Amino acid sequence: MKLTGAEIFVECLKREGVEIIFGYPGGAVLPMYDEIFKKNYFRHILVRHEQAALHAANGYARASGKCGVALVTSGPGATNAVTGLADSLADSIPTVCFSGQVPTHLIGNDAFQEADTVGITRSATKHNFLVKRVEDLALTIRQAFHIATTGRPGPVLVDIPKDVATASCEFRYPEQVEMRSYKPVTRGHQGQIRRAVKMMLAAKRPVFYTGGAINGARGSAELLTKLVRRLGFPITNTLMGLGGFPYDDEHFLGMLGMHGTYEANMAVSHCDLLIAIGARFDDRVTGKIEAFAPEAKVIHVDVDPSSISKNVHAHLPIVGDVKVVLGQMLEALDAARGEPNAEALKVWWHQINEWRERDCLHFEQDMDGPIKPQYVIKRLHELTRGEAIIATEVGQHQMWAAQHYGFRQPHRWLTSGGLGTMGYGFPAAIGAQIARPDATVIDIAGDASIQMNIQELSTAMQHKTPVIIAILNNSYMGMVRQWQEMFYESRYSHSYCDSLPDFVQLAEAYGGVGMRVERPGDVDAAIEKALANRDTFTVIDFIVTKEENVYPMVPAGAALNEMVLA
Repeated sequence: MKLTGAEIFVECLKREGVEIIFGYPGGAVLPMYDEIFKKNYFRHILVRHEQAALHAANGYARASGKCGVALVTSGPGATNAVTGLADSLADSIPTVCFSGQVPTHLIGNDAFQEADTVGITRSATKHNFLVKRVEDLALTIRQAFHIATTGRPGPVLVDIPKDVATASCEFRYPEQVEMRSYKPVTRGHQGQIRRAVKMMLAAKRPVFYTGGAINGARGSAELLTKLVRRLGFPITNTLMGLGGFPYDDEHFLGMLGMHGTYEANMAVSHCDLLIAIGARFDDRVTGKIEAFAPEAKVIHVDVDPSSISKNVHAHLPIVGDVKVVLGQMLEALDAARGEPNAEALKVWWHQINEWRERDCLHFEQDMDGPIKPQYVIKRLHELTRGEAIIATEVGQHQMWAAQHYGFRQPHRWLTSGGLGTMGYGFPAAIGAQIARPDATVIDIAGDASIQMNIQELSTAMQHKTPVIIAILNNSYMGMVRQWQEMFYESRYSHSYCDSLPDFVQLAEAYGGVGMRVERPGDVDAAIEKALANRDTFTVIDFIVTKEENVYPMVPAGAALNEMVLA
């Protein structure tokens, strides 16, 4: 069967099981768009900016468990996609991005809409390809999906010159992928598993510390919950790991790190065994690295061997897929026929419960005063029964959402943890809503960050995604202002937004529903009205206290036990 490159493109995506693709057309990708139109194999979601295409594909991947797919044109189309690629790389989200390129004979000639896409995206992707022959296209696409979805997931870019898209060759779809230089390890070494179990049974002050990999690998959260309850150990999640363990379980200490709970940070600072699963010890979690878990032996489980001992030395490294390794640990625990040190654990839990009594996330809402941002998050949680998919932008609202919207299940928390990308949340929420049309999807946003990709209100309207955008409007770039208050003697240099749009009228101009809420007593009614609207998107502009800060907070360069409390 002889096909053009564009026909091979759509045929390969069909065989990869692609149902949704996010993109924006342009000259270099018109052959692909023509085939998408003719074949109608999958649904295309037209975004209004290429960055949003990648963020939406990211949100789709997290909510669906499938690989996100995006299609952008050459030059500015590809460069606009770089932030979204870097975001997926930082948070290990499986994404395949196809970019158009000028014809091969023009590459390097400064042609119209030419950019060195492979060079530009090399550090923003797990891997990238430039396809120079149509005969290589099918295999390259197959390899791209394989790389993106196996091992440590991540974004892969495939750059397709226009002449490759229009040339023809015999089509052969490679059913199997064999890449000599890429063979991720999935099973943990059995001897290391047995040693880990032995260390866990002997520990007196153990803590599980789990990251985003628990949410990435379907089925991992259930095994993690079983293991934690079997041992009776305390557990903390990173920002990316929220939802990997039920927030209301007695073993859960809350989030760890810069804006983590007092009990989580203190427990890690005083533990004698830290069991790190699918986490990478980033600086927002560890604080002052020399003072992080100073008394602990560290067991580190990760599918990416380059992450182990990169920041914190692992006394016992285990390379493997977290789901597989958790299953191995449960089997080894049963085979060992041992029990944890019950007396030591009793003492350890007594200490942890003393730390819990600090109630570090406590706040008070005066019903006759201004709206507290934490109160909005609490009411969103209670009125959705904690079952919504929550996306966030980046800033104070992101941290308040992490602290106050409890997650019982994985795959309901979409946030930019590694790169910290303002503008991520809204397109990610659209992607999640496309993936799960019956779910309640809420983007918790700030008045500054929502404007980074606010043009996607048009996308939400066109594709009838009933996303709720809850803006915590304090007229500031809130986290910037907080740092300026704490570390720059309140010199608020360009962090005050004194020309905000009328978000209600803006929502209505795009064809959605807009509401403004200025009193605590009106919060519930606005949320309930938004939840009832399944016809279009809703923007709720919550006018909140202007100079509220996020606490607890570990100042940059400080140890976890040097928290600033409210």
